[in-house]
Amino acid sequence: MDTRTLPRLSRAHLPVPGLALPPGPPEPGIVHLGLGNFHRAHQAVHTADALRHTDGPWGITGVSTSPGRGPRPVITGMAEQGGLYTVLTLRRDGGVAAAVPGVHRAGLAADGQGAEVLAAIGSTTTRIVSLTVTEKGYTSGPGGHLDLDDPLVRADLANTTPRTVLGLIVRGLQQRLRTGAAPVTVLCCDNLMDNGHQLRRLLGEFIAALPAPERDDLQAYLDASVSTPSTMVDRIAPATTDEHRALVARAFGIRDTVPVPAEPYSLWVLQDHFLAGRPAWEAAGAVFTEDVAPYELMKLRLLNGAHSLLAYLGLLRGHRSIEQAVTDDLLGAAVEAAMRDEILPTVTEPQGMPGKAYIAELLERFANPALGHRTAQVASDGSSKIPVRWAGVIEESLAAGRVPRILAAGVAAYTRIVTGGADAYDEQALGTVHDAARARLAELTRRTSEPGEAARLILADGRLLPQQVAQHEAFVSAVAEAARTLHTHGVEAALRWART
Repeated sequence: MDTRTLPRLSRAHLPVPGLALPPGPPEPGIVHLGLGNFHRAHQAVHTADALRHTDGPWGITGVSTSPGRGPRPVITGMAEQGGLYTVLTLRRDGGVAAAVPGVHRAGLAADGQGAEVLAAIGSTTTRIVSLTVTEKGYTSGPGGHLDLDDPLVRADLANTTPRTVLGLIVRGLQQRLRTGAAPVTVLCCDNLMDNGHQLRRLLGEFIAALPAPERDDLQAYLDASVSTPSTMVDRIAPATTDEHRALVARAFGIRDTVPVPAEPYSLWVLQDHFLAGRPAWEAAGAVFTEDVAPYELMKLRLLNGAHSLLAYLGLLRGHRSIEQAVTDDLLGAAVEAAMRDEILPTVTEPQGMPGKAYIAELLERFANPALGHRTAQVASDGSSKIPVRWAGVIEESLAAGRVPRILAAGVAAYTRIVTGGADAYDEQALGTVHDAARARLAELTRRTSEPGEAARLILADGRLLPQQVAQHEAFVSAVAEAARTLHTHGVEAALRWART
């Protein structure tokens, strides 16, 4: 189908007849860092739905924070479409629905437009600064503390043209302090446990590393005029492909270069700690509670933890998508067992969200063939995801006298992928697994060709898992044995060993 003859998505040409959008986006009130698919399919949709119930100055300025691999083309595409894009809700039965949030006012790239980003954060109209920058975006090191050895962090501490997310926020707060702007809420929507508290601590650590005159005033401003509520976000929104663009054209007769695919399920749980107001997100289905932790832990460990497990083992089985991996009887059964027997005992079930039912629901969601969520995408950045998604489960299991052998096989699969090169999986067919630690881990293990020894060296390094885990001989031995079995006999043999 030649889409060049179709009208470009605009307020005059929408995918759904009768879809009502205002003539322009709402007045600005939110700056969002991380203009990726998840934000566009989740927070933006909730905000658009909230504004249909209650008006407000909640237009969103979206900021791309990772131009190297990030969604910079999205800025151009959305600009050409007046800030619009189509959210494709893809059902497992093949059905599709379309929505257009229409809440974005502008798109900026932190690399190259840093001054504009700081001006947006510092603006008197900005009431919320929100983030979806993934685990790696927080430039944290061992123990979750600010990585003061990171050259980008050091550069941001030394000058006022920041490149890191924390640098952008702190320098933006500095502008607010200088201009006397009102209080502001900084809202973390990433997969970090107790994410509001973690973000506040990292901001404080960044501020503490600044020279005294800057440090003292900024810390006082952070204490008095900045809130950081905790949140839990849950919706699967994979990367956009040409097939998704073709689907918009085929199903709705519109040309959209930057659509977003997403599953039907969506949940947002937040603390209601907003110092300068917020959209009426509860009218759009958001849940407000003082205790986000049980929801966070359930989602982080079960959904995100299982996602990573499916990705690493799936790649080694030759699967390109999460759907292919979970519908592989061997992997599906193993991941279900890991969720039920290894992960679920380490979480407290939130009211109205029983663990076994959530596991069954997750398996259904993972098996949605319409999403096409690539295993290589989910497997990327494991050096920053595994410490968040698996470390707590492993640590608590070991403390209770249990060795989580399926997760040990997952750790071994990760070490094989990041150090095994072309022997590990078919990168050309399945996609590249990006990982900032890949070169360092390759150097760490270059003197050995024995998979078990390589796995031991990676654990002993102490950056992937906490020291108490890395020094637990029963677990380390399990990872080493799984690594040897994966290398010699493959995934089936390793999972047979893990489940005995």
